[in-house]
Order: sequence, then structure tokens, then C-alpha cells
Amino acid sequence: MEDIKELISLIEDDAELEEKIDKLSKRIKRKELEAYFNDKYDKGNAIISIFSGAGGQDAEDWATMLLRMYNRYCERKEFKVVIIDESFGEGNEDRKGIKSAMIEVKGKYAYGLLKRETGVHRLVRISPFSAQKLRHTSFALIEILPEITDAKEIEIKEEDIKVDYYRASGPGGQYVNKRDSAVRITHIPTGIVVSCQSERLQGKNKEKAISVLMSKLYAFEKEKQEKELSKIKGDKISASWGNQIRSYVLHPYKLVKDLRTNIESTQPDKVLDGELDEFIEEEIKL
Repeated sequence: MEDIKELISLIEDDAELEEKIDKLSKRIKRKELEAYFNDKYDKGNAIISIFSGAGGQDAEDWATMLLRMYNRYCERKEFKVVIIDESFGEGNEDRKGIKSAMIEVKGKYAYGLLKRETGVHRLVRISPFSAQKLRHTSFALIEILPEITDAKEIEIKEEDIKVDYYRASGPGGQYVNKRDSAVRITHIPTGIVVSCQSERLQGKNKEKAISVLMSKLYAFEKEKQEKELSKIKGDKISASWGNQIRSYVLHPYKLVKDLRTNIESTQPDKVLDGELDEFIEEEIKL
């Protein structure tokens, strides 16, 4: 009997030690990744924008799949996700895709982890919308921005913006509320347009839209500087829609491949369920 008790105690000690080693290993790995976060906004929140490409329902369905993928990734990281804006496409209520969506991701190092997801994501599959079961290629553009809330960072003059108010709506035209609470802000000098309908109050939506506009203006200025630097270096600037970063193939074989790091997975279902760590950890090191 004593031997059995001693054996159980040893097993429990081993399990406890294994758990401690696992926690320590994860902490070391996290610290190693944090060493790559040197940009000003890496520690802060992120804004993810998803835009469906040409191709109607297939492209809109792909954008919806990507929105779910990032939501699941954020759940795994215990990040909080808030939908800022959604624009729905065609189709029936059972499978209505999105033309575009914008979400705010709140959590430490959210921007640092996600920022290199910016680019074109390509899907190859048998179209669920094709009666002939034809293979179809769909594209979606992902844009990752840092959340900027300090008005001192980016100056926005009142005379440079046009503010419109409209009624917030969801799929099928169902109104989120009956008042014109949604806000659309146009930055006249750049033509950048930002919409927000996540809050019930008009003032809150305007405040959030201004914050997103600051993020977009930050990205606009950064891109302008990079283009100027590339001109000096003689580099070629690729158009956003030509900047394909990852391919997801569901047919005739199963493969997800990152075109920058060459990281691959033969389990696209898991990747699309938010298991992105392997891809993102390699991106960070680029």
C-alpha cells in the first residue's frame, strides 16, 4: 500500500514539474518574441480591416471566413474584439458574406503580433455557390493598423473633415437601432473614408471613427515615406492587391503556405480556426 502511495506521489510530482516546465517554456518563448517588438505602437491595440476582392459571393464568403479566423485567433490570445463596422454583400440569410469589415483588437502586443498579416490572402476551393462544383479562386485584402487615441500624435483639422450620420444596419437590413447613430467621416485632403456603427450613441461612434482615421492617416504618412525611400533606393513598389502573402488551398489538395516565410500547414481547417501562431511567429522575425 505504501509503495502505491509513493508511486502516486511521484506521478503527481512529475505532472506538476511538467506543467511548470511547460509554463516556463511558454514564458521564455513569449519573451523572445517580445524582443522583436521595437516599433512605437507594437505594445498596443490593433485595428483589422478586411476587404473582399472581385468575385461576388465567393469573395465575400472568403472575407467572412477570414474575419472568423482572426476572431478565433484573438480568442486564443484572450484579446477582446469589437466590431467597428461591417458592410454586407449579397446572398441569402443563411450565407451572407461581407464586402468589408473592421474590428478593433484589444490586448497587449496585439498590433505587434498582427501587423505583418497585412496583404492579400488567396483561397482556392470548390465554390459552394457553383451548381457545377467548379474550382474557384478568391482574394481578400487584410490591413492591420495600430490604434492611435492620442490627438497629439496625428493632427486632424476640423475644416479637413466631412461628417455624415446614417442609420446603422446589419445583415438583411435589420436595424441595430432606429436612430441615425452610425458615423461616416471623410478626410478631404486624402480622400480617406472611415465608418463606425459599433456604439449606440452617435458621439461615441464619432469618437471611435476619429481614432480610426488617425490610424489610417498614420499608415498613409508611413507609406508615403516608404515610397519616397524606395524611390531613392530604386526599389519597385508593388500595388496592394498584388502583394499576396498567403495561399489557402482546400482543393485539389489541402495546404496553407506563407509566401514570405515558406511556412506550410497541411491542416487548413485548423489554420482557419485561428491556429496562426506558427505563421505569425515566423512573420515577426522578418
